[in-house]
Amino acid sequence: MTAIQDIPLTTITGEASSLADYAGKVLLVVNVASKCGLTPQYAGLEALYERFRDHGLVVLGFPANNFLGQEPGTNDEIAEFCRTNFSVAFPMFSKLSVAGDDQHPLYAALTAAAPRAQGDPDGFRATLKGHGLTVNEDPDVLWNFEKFLIGRDGQVIGRFAPTTAPDDEALIAAIEAALA
Repeated sequence: MTAIQDIPLTTITGEASSLADYAGKVLLVVNVASKCGLTPQYAGLEALYERFRDHGLVVLGFPANNFLGQEPGTNDEIAEFCRTNFSVAFPMFSKLSVAGDDQHPLYAALTAAAPRAQGDPDGFRATLKGHGLTVNEDPDVLWNFEKFLIGRDGQVIGRFAPTTAPDDEALIAAIEAALA
């Protein structure tokens, strides 16, 4: 078991957990938010989970309020939002910080293992800056819905920009390769 699996986590309902609970699975770790322009990706993430879970993929949602306060809710409110609006069945975790001085150790490990996202992080960064926003530079998480792909062996094998949709061909190809 690798160190990333040993990092303590808490489920959205308050139970102790870690990535070790998903040993032998391919994981897609996503920082999520309820009030973001990318929030509709919840539907695509659920579809991805439904499509590949019987093959060993688990999507893991980590609510974070790091970007413009776009995840202000409590864990209970977030869980209800996900169930009601997107029928989310994939595992969700307690709200945490993905960037900054209070960055959760999981995200410190993920960004260290994969310091740059695939897709078009620079284009999205430029768009955000064009709206007058201060944005994170690599290796920090850029925004909500950034995706980290972890192989069955517990190693980070990919990182995808927030604007990479769950049905993006490159993401699907990476998941299929990890599941093979």
